[in-house]
Amino acid sequence: MRNFDLAPLYRATVGFDQIADLLDRVMASDVTQPTYPPYNIEKTADDAYRISIAVAGFGADDLSVEVKDGALVVSAAKAEDDSDRTYLHRGIATRAFERRFQLADHVRVTGASHADGMLHIDLEREMPEALKPRRISIANGDQSVAKDVLDAEKVN
Repeated sequence: MRNFDLAPLYRATVGFDQIADLLDRVMASDVTQPTYPPYNIEKTADDAYRISIAVAGFGADDLSVEVKDGALVVSAAKAEDDSDRTYLHRGIATRAFERRFQLADHVRVTGASHADGMLHIDLEREMPEALKPRRISIANGDQSVAKDVLDAEKVN
């Protein structure tokens, strides 16, 4: 495993601590990511996304979708009630799983639906007004002095 020193990143940037922490977390995980269940991530609009997870064999009651600590956690557990069945071949995996997706800032889950063996989770990025671009007017030196004088007159 390679170790990267992110100290130059901390010295040259302000406010990017979360990105550096995310890079540290990604590089530090030695455990390979599980491949079950398979999933797709789609971009459905400019600020909308959909995660589709193949959950064949699971009902809506067996699935759990929650957001905690900036991560979307999807988990499933199926109760074993197949005691009276004898399988010749069992190819549909219904083993328990937990899948985590790290969410970016200002991304929220808008809904989830379960249909035809697929779990669809809709996400939307909401940009706060404070982060949207805005134009700052540039005043002449005379205008700013006049404004200060007016503000001082209002106080007195």
